[in-house]
Amino acid sequence: MVTGDVARSVLGVIGNVISIILFLSTVPTFYKIWKKKSVEQFSPVPYLVTFVNCGLWVFYGLPFVHPHSLLVTTTNGAGIAIESVYLLLFIIYSDSSKKRIRVIVVVVMEIIFLGVLFVLVLTIAHGTKLRSAIIGSICIAGNISMYASPLAVMKMVIKTKSVEYMPFLLSLFCFANGVCWFSYGLIRFDPFVVVPNGIGALFALAQLCLYAIFYKSTQRIIAERRAKNELSLGNVAPSTGPNNSQIQSI
Repeated sequence: MVTGDVARSVLGVIGNVISIILFLSTVPTFYKIWKKKSVEQFSPVPYLVTFVNCGLWVFYGLPFVHPHSLLVTTTNGAGIAIESVYLLLFIIYSDSSKKRIRVIVVVVMEIIFLGVLFVLVLTIAHGTKLRSAIIGSICIAGNISMYASPLAVMKMVIKTKSVEYMPFLLSLFCFANGVCWFSYGLIRFDPFVVVPNGIGALFALAQLCLYAIFYKSTQRIIAERRAKNELSLGNVAPSTGPNNSQIQSI
């Protein structure tokens, strides 16, 4: 018979794997950014929110904050490393210095926030129960913000009827990640894990519904754009070789 602790550990390991896949799911997006040397209309907001959220959960899963939650710390530690690479690419390939500076300022502010929070909680709050309550409450807000960060992109999707700039794999693995950690939190009931991940699964499901609704219109828009580009290229006269008048004069 499988005990609750064993089931929780199994779900935690699965959650680690899914979370890392979630963090890596936008590699195709950043490969496109690297190839084009431009972030185009991609938003840095989901990655900025995920960065600070991972920092909060690393703190929450430490033994002197919330015992028996080391799996939470490991997966989010990997998340911080991966999101740091993404944000670096955003900084390098931003289309304007204003965007670049904005991302740098937000990252610095997030690091300062995490450092101050870490020192204050360890200094003022005594005992894991109180520390868990404080950090867990902030984590709920952070996790919901992470899952809700694509809402701005969803608004653009509805307006343009195109899901081109809302990565599908990110939405898919957000849903899987939310469901897995929601189940993990239910076994040894942890409201700080259950609430944000349950809400996150619903947000991700909404994004997947948008994909189902606007997938065909997105393909049509991309096809029309390619046809227009090909037509424009076809109308450009050759730049080399003699023209008709030159041939006649020869």
